[in-house]
Amino acid sequence: MRHLRLNRAARTSALGTAALIAALSLTACQDGGQAAADASVSTPGTSDTQPSADAGAPAPRAGGAAGSDSGKDAAPDTGQASVSGTGSGSGPTKADPAAATRQDGGKDTGPVTRACDGGNSKVTLTPVPRPLNHMLLTVTNTGSTACNAYYYPFLRFGEAQSTPPVIEESKPQAVVTVLPGESAYAGVMTSSADGSGTGGYSTRKAVVHFQGRDGSGSTGPSANAPLSKAVYVDSTLSVTYWQTDMDDALMY
Repeated sequence: MRHLRLNRAARTSALGTAALIAALSLTACQDGGQAAADASVSTPGTSDTQPSADAGAPAPRAGGAAGSDSGKDAAPDTGQASVSGTGSGSGPTKADPAAATRQDGGKDTGPVTRACDGGNSKVTLTPVPRPLNHMLLTVTNTGSTACNAYYYPFLRFGEAQSTPPVIEESKPQAVVTVLPGESAYAGVMTSSADGSGTGGYSTRKAVVHFQGRDGSGSTGPSANAPLSKAVYVDSTLSVTYWQTDMDDALMY
């Protein structure tokens, strides 16, 4: 009987000890849970004030700082460099029309208004095989500046008091300018090929007078056109306008 009481007391004591341990464990768990709760409450505050550098951000690449600088250097051009490059900032320089003349070795003397005459030119009058009864009148600029061969030559053979008429169909598009050392040309029909002309005569004398810009008459000195042999002229005598090409002068 006594032994039974001792066993019961031992079991009771063991149960009490187990209950005490369980109570202590429960208290410890409650304390740990409270601490964890406190920690979870304080963590957002810390996160708000000091956000993590790599939270939600891609990992930085090597040389990240240098990449940032190079990004600034590669920014789109704003055009400021090209503006400052013009120096004065006034834009591109306009082409100088006179520069082309100077580059060709010419002197910029402005528009040519001086007429070719016996003072700055010489003339020759030569027969040609074709067309029949035609001669070529050539004026060559012997001066140092350009001159204009205006309209057509006033040509007199022998002692004639009048000048031959001009062939209107030969009128050029523009005034013929003769540079130093160059020539202009006029065709001369001395007589009709079919003999229809009248009042014919032969002469070895020919004089050329030049017209001025206004076309009102002759200007400047005249020029003698030496003839190697006598030339027969009649009432069909006519001349062309001054031309830049001898073929144009002889096509009428």
